[in-house]
Amino acid sequence: MAYIDYYKILGVDKNATQDDIKKAYRKQARKLHPDLNPDDKEAERQFKELNEANEVLSNPENRSKYDKYGEHWKHGEEYEKAQQQQQRQYQQQNYGGGFSGADFGEGEDFSDFFQNMFGGAGGGFGKSSRGRASGKFKGNDIKAELNLNLRDAAKTHPQTFDINGKKVRITIPAGVYDGQQIKLKGHGNPGVNGGPSGDLYITFNIPADPNFERIGDDLKTKVTIDLYTAVLGGEVNVNTLEGSVKLKVKPETQTGITVRLKGKGFPVYKKEGEHGDLFVTYEVKLPTNLTEKQKELFEQLKNS
Repeated sequence: MAYIDYYKILGVDKNATQDDIKKAYRKQARKLHPDLNPDDKEAERQFKELNEANEVLSNPENRSKYDKYGEHWKHGEEYEKAQQQQQRQYQQQNYGGGFSGADFGEGEDFSDFFQNMFGGAGGGFGKSSRGRASGKFKGNDIKAELNLNLRDAAKTHPQTFDINGKKVRITIPAGVYDGQQIKLKGHGNPGVNGGPSGDLYITFNIPADPNFERIGDDLKTKVTIDLYTAVLGGEVNVNTLEGSVKLKVKPETQTGITVRLKGKGFPVYKKEGEHGDLFVTYEVKLPTNLTEKQKELFEQLKNS
């Protein structure tokens, strides 16, 4: 198995922080994503390597193992156990112990044994001196990111991915939140020696919306009313995720006043029919370019 420098793939050094790794992954993922490079096999290959590198280095525990064991990071603990066993064998064989377990032939050092054990050539546990047995191991997981706008996140809809050359179709439930991660079992990289495939982890990125601020399942928005509506009362159109509604404005409404529209907020994740609330804050717009007559009327109001 050829050594792959995950730090080089992400374009960071070995002292990079977790935040540095996250930023580097997102930057390159945007350039190499299959949706932006259709039918580009080289970009597809690089995207797979990028996901593999991120899967290892974004997890502190996996990163520590990778720094210690390199490309064999997933089986590092087995490596150490096998090393301890080899040392015991050596001591027993050289000091009269007569141990008859695994046999390391002439010219076969421990690195050869480890490569054989995990690389498909087999190791010699529990068999004759030249017996072979290969271990089955789960494939690496894949991490991917999916960008959704707020309105898409508010509705249940299908989405199709291209993972390892295969089309993966999922249904995204209404109400997913920014940073939420879901797992698709068995859609990661193939296993070793017939082992099960890894899993696919998808993280949702939902950028800020220009009209609504999401707080949990509630939404906040602002609506502008003119001075006359604020003073005398009236109606104003308010946009919601499901369309425009008319809202009654009470007389003498002050700027900054907030009213609640129950059930007009964001869908509750995996609770069909349930929604948060929409909080509407009024902003009063003062008139400009007043005529002399209008100014006189305001003076009369001021002095009354």
